[in-house]
Amino acid sequence: MVTTGGAVHSPGLTELLAGHRPQGPTETADHERVRHLTGAADAWDRGTPLHFTASALIVHPPTRRVLLRWHVRQQAWLQVGGHGDPGETRPLDIALREGLEETGLTDLTPWPDAALVHLALVHLAVVPVPASPAEPAHEHADLRFLLATGTPERARPENPAAPLEWLTIAEARQRTTEENLRETLDRAGRLLDAPA
Repeated sequence: MVTTGGAVHSPGLTELLAGHRPQGPTETADHERVRHLTGAADAWDRGTPLHFTASALIVHPPTRRVLLRWHVRQQAWLQVGGHGDPGETRPLDIALREGLEETGLTDLTPWPDAALVHLALVHLAVVPVPASPAEPAHEHADLRFLLATGTPERARPENPAAPLEWLTIAEARQRTTEENLRETLDRAGRLLDAPA
């Protein structure tokens, strides 16, 4: 796990979803829909029609900015994240690995409180994924975390086709075309605005 300070408990799916409180009817329905997957052996298997992914909206709290990445396949500005590698089953660990791989940031830590990881799970969103030459259309049950960095200037794209941009919440809302990401951004914005 990539983190600063002391060790961070990284809960499994069942524990994480049990501690998460959905907000609004869409997330409540998504939460109910995916709860049966938590004990399934293929919960992370990208060959199934609905499977988990883990992502992160990376924040720099002092400047109230968030980091978005251009995703070529989706042709959209999105958060970092993706599928678990073989053997990976802990959502936070997957989000941290993906964050490191896609940004080069080595100081990522759950936010707003690394000791309370369930608070870092800011949003659960079931999102459709269109078919590609490699796979049929399917859905991701995306577990979205907030991860903070203290070194935003060190962010580097993993390749030239995947640029990164630091944006305010308002700029990020305009940049993305995904309504579910706008909801994630709104939730991050409320936390960034909260008194310390």
